[in-house]
Amino acid sequence: MAAETTSNTSQLAPNLTDAERAKSKELATLRRLWPFLAPYKSLVVFAGLALTLTALVSLLLPLAVRRVVDNFESAAGGLLDQYFASALGITALLAVGTALRYALVTRLGERVVADIRKAVFDRVISMSPQFYEKIMTGEVLSRITTDTTLILSVIGSSVSVALRNVLIFIGGLILMLFTSAKLTGLVLLLVPAVIVPILLMGRRLRVLSRENQDWVAASSGNASETLGSVQTVQAFTHETQSQHQFSDFTEKSFDAARRRITVRAYLTMIVIFLVFSGVVGVLWIGARDVRADLMTTGALVQFVIYAVMVAGAVAALSEIWSELQRAAGATERLVELLDAEDTVTDPVDALELATPVRGEIAFENVSFRYPTRPETAALDDVTLNIKAGETVAFVGPSGAGKTTIIQMIQRFYDPQSGVIRLDGVPLMQMEREAFRKHISLVPQDPVIFAASARENIRFGRPDATDAEVEAAAKAAAAYDFIDALPDKFDSYVGERGVMLSGGQKQRIAIARAILRDAPVLLLDEATSALDAESERAVQLAVDELAQGRTTLIVAHRLATVKKADRIVVLEAGRVVAIGTHDALVAEGGLYARLARLQFTAGADDI
Repeated sequence: MAAETTSNTSQLAPNLTDAERAKSKELATLRRLWPFLAPYKSLVVFAGLALTLTALVSLLLPLAVRRVVDNFESAAGGLLDQYFASALGITALLAVGTALRYALVTRLGERVVADIRKAVFDRVISMSPQFYEKIMTGEVLSRITTDTTLILSVIGSSVSVALRNVLIFIGGLILMLFTSAKLTGLVLLLVPAVIVPILLMGRRLRVLSRENQDWVAASSGNASETLGSVQTVQAFTHETQSQHQFSDFTEKSFDAARRRITVRAYLTMIVIFLVFSGVVGVLWIGARDVRADLMTTGALVQFVIYAVMVAGAVAALSEIWSELQRAAGATERLVELLDAEDTVTDPVDALELATPVRGEIAFENVSFRYPTRPETAALDDVTLNIKAGETVAFVGPSGAGKTTIIQMIQRFYDPQSGVIRLDGVPLMQMEREAFRKHISLVPQDPVIFAASARENIRFGRPDATDAEVEAAAKAAAAYDFIDALPDKFDSYVGERGVMLSGGQKQRIAIARAILRDAPVLLLDEATSALDAESERAVQLAVDELAQGRTTLIVAHRLATVKKADRIVVLEAGRVVAIGTHDALVAEGGLYARLARLQFTAGADDI
């Protein structure tokens, strides 16, 4: 399962070659963050100025220290006081600059990460269902949260610290050169020895960081799926297996993190040892020069401080390097979501529906296979014309293509061949939002949000009044049970409607569809979870609602479709019969067999 999750992740960017993907894992990937930084150029500039100020002030401090050391014995008390006052002033300026840098950079990081999260969410919320056949929603959430947190750490801290240390490194080297060219030359001999392990071990860190993030995302996806079905897990006493499965994901994530931490620890150890060994060696040589009167004690102290600053900058950069590697991996994973290609897209020159929308639907030689099941035809050369205002029911065994018809009308998928039209206009030539707003849906599995009953119904039409919401609830036979809740329509119904029964959730979904008041009504097993009394009440409401609307009903229970204008019988993705209930029963085909199985009260009932 873990391997499957990882492979699915790579499918998000199918247009990339292996070479391009390998290249994208370099730090250059971080350049993709620039579009999010660009709107805040002024903030970037001010943060850069504050950063430069703190670096320059830090480089001035050793000069003041040199003055104090060289004149400690010979200088008058007043002059010495001035040197100490200057050092204190530089320290105060450094404190103010550092605080300003922190405030600006942290604000910039928070703003950019918020924009990234919104951009990724805006992208994935509009993706067609095929996208979610390749990636678990838990992994998407992991990328939006965990990966953006890594980027926040980089933008809000690591990058500014890295740039500050680069300035200190360059400025420190220059001032070291002016202080003592001889000692500086010795220090520079150490640079290749420090850079080589950073480059070599940095590549390993990048690979391990990406692996760690992938396993974290996989564990998040597994947890999200399991917790989302916790009642089923407990009902089948699957807790132990689920615990072992999540533990396996978590341990693999920890193992990748452990290996990353080990490599980073070795890198830090090597860099610090080389750098500070060099400082000790240079200090030893400098001390000999002081004894030989080749340089002053203050100059040596100044050089040592600059050397320590440069060494500290190199050590900090080695640690920040690994953070940048992790951020590059996180950025790549987010970019995969932003760049993911949707199989269903809106046309550039979209056509518009004539108003008012009549609701005439036509399938013309439509064939479709789900991408995950390409060997099986979900719809096979389906041709069907549904008149405006007509009620058409779709029946047939499971897997016959009934729900696929509903999905195709909403253009969740595009057919491999054939055309689907609404009022004569091909769906593929319209913007999805433009025609979906004229469609109202009651799905087979009602979706209830973690909100109040009123907000769940109002989801069908956000601008509806309270009176309209309550009227829709009455029409869906939902008013009485909602009115009996502790806070009536303002009662919180729990995540996924956990505080409601299956029938109650279904009636709220129906009320939502009634409130939408669209010319096309799609009912996918809309009464499947209702008891006999509620089903009769809802059926009356649906009959009333269907007047003047094009209504498509998917049902296994044939009693709910007997009054339909036409019944379309599907089998293996093909239309095998069309007619009224009585006509289809008389034909003696598949529908008649289904009717005999369901109606047991005698011939009069069928």
